[in-house]
Amino acid sequence: MLAGLWLHLSCAHALTTDAVNGPAVAFFYGANPPWSELQAFDLVVVDPDHVPDPSSAGLTQTRLAAYVALGEVHPTRNYAAAIPSAWLVGDNKDWGSRLIDQSHPQWPVFFAERVVAPLWGQGYRTLFLDTLDSYHLFAKTADSKAQQEAGMVAVIQLVRQRFPGIKLIFNRGFEILGRTHQQVEMVVAESLFQGFDAGKNSYKTAPAADREWLLAQFKRIREDYKLPVLVIDYVPASNRELARTTALRITDLGLIPWV
Repeated sequence: MLAGLWLHLSCAHALTTDAVNGPAVAFFYGANPPWSELQAFDLVVVDPDHVPDPSSAGLTQTRLAAYVALGEVHPTRNYAAAIPSAWLVGDNKDWGSRLIDQSHPQWPVFFAERVVAPLWGQGYRTLFLDTLDSYHLFAKTADSKAQQEAGMVAVIQLVRQRFPGIKLIFNRGFEILGRTHQQVEMVVAESLFQGFDAGKNSYKTAPAADREWLLAQFKRIREDYKLPVLVIDYVPASNRELARTTALRITDLGLIPWV
């Protein structure tokens, strides 16, 4: 999950489209993005609370995408207080956010009208949808998971219907891709080789079993759905050599890196 995370170019490594199967992508969630550096990328994901007007960047060759959490809401978001308490089913203590019940019948309309419509009005035409796997924190049975997944599919379908031409980037969402891949531009996943434990505020090497599982998902996404895959890995800012080698390992797999 990327909620609350600010990535800075001073410690980030990415490679261009010459080396990977897809666009060069950057993530910057802080205030005052360094547009002179970010203009080198095809696509930059930003926090719309810090960049309310995407045209203000003045970038002619770089597209901006708005970060949006689907499965959770942080209390600092301007729509958080409007979400009925009955729709909130727990907390993600690592990030200080609330978990949202995706199965509520009115949730798709709320998300489209209260979350997406303002961003569309501001000029955003691409959304980076995060926390698509947060329901696993509270949905423990097959039936409850299926209800959450059906709710997210309904959200995606309504957003695409209400906002023709909008582009969607998934952070994971593997379970619903079979029903939504035609509405998705790219799939992102974190921690293929190197990860970050938000609860412990520490970096870690991704377990081999997790890596093999992710690689199987990537294979399915690329072969069955013909979608590009971007990998976000995490290393300490001081370890630039590890950042470079990790980016190269991701690139060697034909994936788009952001470290």
